[in-house]
Amino acid sequence: MVNEYTGPPAQELETFLPKDAKNGTSKYKITPAKSDAETAIIAFDPFKERKCEHPTTDGETLTHLLKASLGTGILAMPIAFSYAGLVGGILATIMTAIVCTHCAYVLVKCAHTLYQRTRKTAMTFSEVAVVALENGPQWGRKFAPFIRYCITYGLFITYFGTCSVYTVIIATNFEQVIEHYTGTDMSLRVMIALLLVPLILLSWIPNLKYLAPVSMIANVFMCAGLGITFYYLVTDMPALSERPMYVSVLNWPSFFAIVIFAMEAIGVVMPLENQMKTPQNFIGLCGVLNQGMAGVTLVYILLGFLGYVRYGDAALGSITLNLPVEEIPAQAVKILIALAVYCTFGLQFYVCLDIAWIGIKDKFKKRPTLVNYTMRTILVTATVLLAVAVPTIGPFIGLIGAFCFSILGLLIPILIETVTYWDQGFGKFNWVIWKNVIVCFFGIIALVFGSKSSIEDILKLYF
Repeated sequence: MVNEYTGPPAQELETFLPKDAKNGTSKYKITPAKSDAETAIIAFDPFKERKCEHPTTDGETLTHLLKASLGTGILAMPIAFSYAGLVGGILATIMTAIVCTHCAYVLVKCAHTLYQRTRKTAMTFSEVAVVALENGPQWGRKFAPFIRYCITYGLFITYFGTCSVYTVIIATNFEQVIEHYTGTDMSLRVMIALLLVPLILLSWIPNLKYLAPVSMIANVFMCAGLGITFYYLVTDMPALSERPMYVSVLNWPSFFAIVIFAMEAIGVVMPLENQMKTPQNFIGLCGVLNQGMAGVTLVYILLGFLGYVRYGDAALGSITLNLPVEEIPAQAVKILIALAVYCTFGLQFYVCLDIAWIGIKDKFKKRPTLVNYTMRTILVTATVLLAVAVPTIGPFIGLIGAFCFSILGLLIPILIETVTYWDQGFGKFNWVIWKNVIVCFFGIIALVFGSKSSIEDILKLYF
């Protein structure tokens, strides 16, 4: 009888360990344990952990995004095409849309990365920039407090001024229609003052979810107004050969200055993302952002192209000024656009409200609802009073917008991306850095030529 020795008897624990037997020997598979930090990062899902009392759906967010980007700036597209030509205008509009969309995309993408690193579930625009700098390279950390103030006050001043300008636009459109039918002169300041109560009521809508139907109504009004405008544009339209396909590239900076500020909606990006039920759907190839901006770009191209073909270099700063004022459809356009701007006021105002409320809410914990609505009322009253005091405020806000939107909408997002991924690298041949240099070039063009255009408007107004 032959006894084969196969080694010492297995210990009790060894019988439960996974084995890999080769050549009569046993190898135990042991997986090293993950560190607590690695486990925490894997386990933390900022989107599941987010607590939002009234979250918005993807459709509601898309509605808000469309309304934010389809503002009154679209009416200036025909004159923008005069600086680039028919084909040049199409190509430049697509290029501008790609840059603006990319910067918004970068902001949200970096926010999602920073959620994971800091275990936060939501951040404002300024918080994303501050956290990125504080957790980025050593040279950028000292700029964190400065950039917080720049973004916070820049957004507040720009959107507060925009709300005042919207008040003037609404009043002016209604004033023109009323004067046309009554034959009596109305005071623009009185018309602006009459809007105070309706605007306060609009500002009392508690959150973005309940504001979504208002944005939808605004989109309907704007589409109806643009539809009538398109009717005028295709009526007696001259041949395409009468308009240049391209204009000197030296004129393109003026085109970019107009279109960037018409499309730019960086101030509403993070508030919309923070209120989403599924914030991960905001970005992505077929995400809410890309869907919305694709539709917006198409409408911008159509209005700019047809408007320039119809009126050529005679196109005015707002295409509605080219319409025959004595005809009823043209009067309807003015009313529809005024109603659309009124409904849009609530979304633009939300940016100011969000910034102001974050700044004071910790000081008023006893009666937050009362304080919140009191603050809303005071802010709306202030915007109306500013419009009453200076009805010609538009060019001044345009100058502020040119300065702020070029920096906040284009330059700050690429700075955030650079410091967020500083330690991870910038891809093959540092392509991210080269891409950001190009975006920076666009931002500088928008800053210089947007400011130049606004200063010229101010000089025409007073001299």
